[in-house]
Order: sequence, then C-alpha cells, then structure tokens
Amino acid sequence: MNKVIDISVLDGVIKRTIETVETSKTQIFDIAENARQQGNSLKFELHELRQEISKVIQKVDALELAYRKSRNRLVQVSRNFHMYTEDDIRIAYEEASRIQVELSIYRERENNLKRRRNDLERQLRTLEETIVRAEKLVSQMGVVLGYLTGDLSKIGVALESAKQTQLMGLKIIQAQEEERKRVAREIHDGPAQSMANVVLRSEIVERMLKNERILEAQMELHELKEMVRLSLADVRRIIFDLRPMALDDLGLVPTLQKYIQTCEERIHAAIDLVVFGVEPPLRSSVKAAIFRLVQECLNNVEKHAKASSVQVKLEFLQESLSLVVKDDGVGFDLEKRMANGNSFGLLGMRERVQLLEGSVDLQSTPGEGTKVIFQIPLKV
Repeated sequence: MNKVIDISVLDGVIKRTIETVETSKTQIFDIAENARQQGNSLKFELHELRQEISKVIQKVDALELAYRKSRNRLVQVSRNFHMYTEDDIRIAYEEASRIQVELSIYRERENNLKRRRNDLERQLRTLEETIVRAEKLVSQMGVVLGYLTGDLSKIGVALESAKQTQLMGLKIIQAQEEERKRVAREIHDGPAQSMANVVLRSEIVERMLKNERILEAQMELHELKEMVRLSLADVRRIIFDLRPMALDDLGLVPTLQKYIQTCEERIHAAIDLVVFGVEPPLRSSVKAAIFRLVQECLNNVEKHAKASSVQVKLEFLQESLSLVVKDDGVGFDLEKRMANGNSFGLLGMRERVQLLEGSVDLQSTPGEGTKVIFQIPLKV
C-alpha cells in the first residue's frame, strides 16, 4: 500500500532546515568578516614592522662599518703603543667595546623583528586561507538555501518532476550564486581592497603630518587620489557589468559598441560589430536579453575559443531581430559537449531566448570556429 506524503510535515522539516542553514551561513560570514578585519590589522602592523626592520638593518650596517673602523684603530694603536698615550689606547678600546655592545643589541633586535615579521606573515596566510574557505562555504550554503526556499506550496509537484528539470533548476541557482560570488570577489579584490589600502595610507599620512613631513605627505596624498580614481573606475565597470545603464539612456547599439571596445582590450581579438537596419524602440527586457546574449558569446570566446577575430552581426527587420556571433577559434564537438553535460552556457542562452519566444542555432566544428544565430521576434 502506497503511503501518502504529508506535505505540511515536509514543509516544517524544510523550514527548520532553512533556519539552521541561514544561521550557520550568518555565523560563517561573521567568521570571514572577523578574519578579514584581523587581516587588515595584521597588514598594517606588518607594514610598520617592515619599515622598522629596514631602519634597524641600516643601523646595523652603519654600526658594523663603525666597528670595523674602531677595530682597525685599536689594532693600529696597539701595534704602535709607543706613539700613543695611555689615554689614546684606553679611548680606542672603550670606543670599540661600546660599538660592539651596541651592534650586538641591534643585531638581536633585528633578529627579534624578523621573527615577529615571519610570525605575522604566517598568521596572515592562515587568515587568508580561512577567508577563502569561509567564502566557499557561504557560497555552497547559498546554493542550498536557494534550492530549499523555492515555492514550497508546489513541493508535491516538485517531488514528481523530471530529474532533468531538477538538475536544471539547481544549475540555475548555482549560476546565480557563482555570479554573486564573482561580483563579491570583484568588489573585494578591487574597490574594497583599495579602500582598505586608502585607510592604511591615510593613517600613514596622518603620522607624516604630525611629524611635519609635509612633502612626503603631499606625495602620499597624490598617490591616494590616484588610488581612489582607479577604485571609482572599478566600481563603474562592475555596475556596467551588472546592468549597463547606457541601454536605457543610449540604446542597444551604442551600448554594444562600448562593451565590444572593452572586450577587444581584454581578450586581445578583433571584434567587428555590423548593424543592418535602424534600431527601433525596444522593450527594456529585449535590450537586456540581447546584450546578455552577446556578453555570454564573447565570454565563451574569451574562455574557450582562442579566436583572433570575431564578428557580431545585428540585423533589425520589420517584425524580428537577427543576431549572429561568429568566431574563427578552435571550435568544438557539439554532440560530445552535450553528452558530457558541459552545455550549461548554451542551455542558459536557450532559456533566455525562449522567454522572448525566439530561437537559437549553434554551429561549431573542431578547428573551424563557432557560429551562434539568434532570431528574436519584435512585439509591439
């Protein structure tokens, strides 16, 4: 006899699981943040320590030179004692002894500072590894949460759905989490890192001003200004990747022209944009979809194609839009790629095109490049 699944009980179990995962995700995030803050403090301390080591090493070098001179002086006085008074001999001996003691002190100080530096560097590496592991766990938990927080009212249908649909849903969530992770990594490695450096350098400027080192402070401020300018450029690039505002302000074609210029610099391939017809008023969703399709195709060229030239052809017809992206890269075996389950990029493009009631045709042969053809109907 078949047992009937009590959906409400299952919902309760899933909700409790979600609460546990969310709590764990928050705790792991807090661990990562604390590790990042400790890392910033260690970096500042390490920066100060390295400067101090440099000064001590210079002092040790100077003392070693002075000690050699004092030893030579002592040898000279000892060998020719009849030419010098007892006071001269005593002064030479005391000077050599004094420099030797001071040299020993500074050598010991140098060794202690280097041990401290090595210890800080080990701690910093450990913290960085902790941050990487924590971020990976947060990303994995994000995938789990995304899967669990779906429409629980349709859990009965989900239990009976096809395996391929479930896998596709999981892949979409994974792609979303990977995109979020990519954006978070770009912000962390770019603007966030620069801002942390700005804070560090501004504290150094503060100390310079307190010590009336005006010229050095001005040079440091000039570098800070350049750092902030580069960070602003990074932020604008990240915003553009997330949602090009030029799509709404300038339209599809100018936005593609601007994006393709940046792609040429990045992937070192000549990209030719050819447009036939006049761009009509398009829905925001259509403009965004076309831009993402071009973006996905060029990302694939960058990652896999090893192409030297790419052609993007956009044709506006009366009732439809045609987009063709063609490269002269290495190509691939489409059937083998589909069989190996490495076709998620193509599946994602097909999903996007299907939402616009369009079609996509991919043609590729090993050694002969790749050609992707999109047909999108234009509805008023």
